[in-house]
Amino acid sequence: MSLAIFDLDNTLISIDSDHAWGEFLLEQGAVDPVAYREANERFLADYNAGTLDMAAFLEMALKPLADNTPEQLAAWHQQFMASKIEPHILPKAEELLARHRTRGDTLLIITATNRFITAPIAERLGVDYLIAVNPEVEQGRYTGRVSGIPSYREGKVTRLNAWLENKDFTLDGAWFYSDSHNDLPLLEVVDHPVVVDPDDTLRKIAEERQWRIMSLRD
Repeated sequence: MSLAIFDLDNTLISIDSDHAWGEFLLEQGAVDPVAYREANERFLADYNAGTLDMAAFLEMALKPLADNTPEQLAAWHQQFMASKIEPHILPKAEELLARHRTRGDTLLIITATNRFITAPIAERLGVDYLIAVNPEVEQGRYTGRVSGIPSYREGKVTRLNAWLENKDFTLDGAWFYSDSHNDLPLLEVVDHPVVVDPDDTLRKIAEERQWRIMSLRD
């Protein structure tokens, strides 16, 4: 029995849920149709290039959480799950999760997308443990700020190690599945790195290091 760790966006689902949430907000008329769309596209390109300014991105991404009531956000997220997420859940990803469950492994999703967006997705996938960017909450409302260290690049390793301090699990025999070169810091510390439908940069590195490469989309 080992820890089976999964990236979420473009790994277990075939889209970037952060970007998709931005598109959803645009469709609802909840954000500026010009400035927000431009920023949403720019930040996605920066992420793919490995040059994302995470602080600047989160300032944009978390503002709509602060600008709207929990009730409105909950209603939107229900629509978002049905229209944007459910069609992009990969059957082979669910099969992979099921295989690790059958082995008795402990399943964990670790993502740079915030918990508001990703907690319902993890629940839908039947994954009990989630490490995500934590939006700050005060008196029942989101503040638009981040609580703690974002789980991005090296921050994924930092957050995972902090999580392990309070658990009976270790990284001995651990698996990590990811599509992105941004996840190299975590791929490098597990015993079983697996790249899933990788970007070109990660594919090249995986081939050089003879890491397993797989697809959940074929």
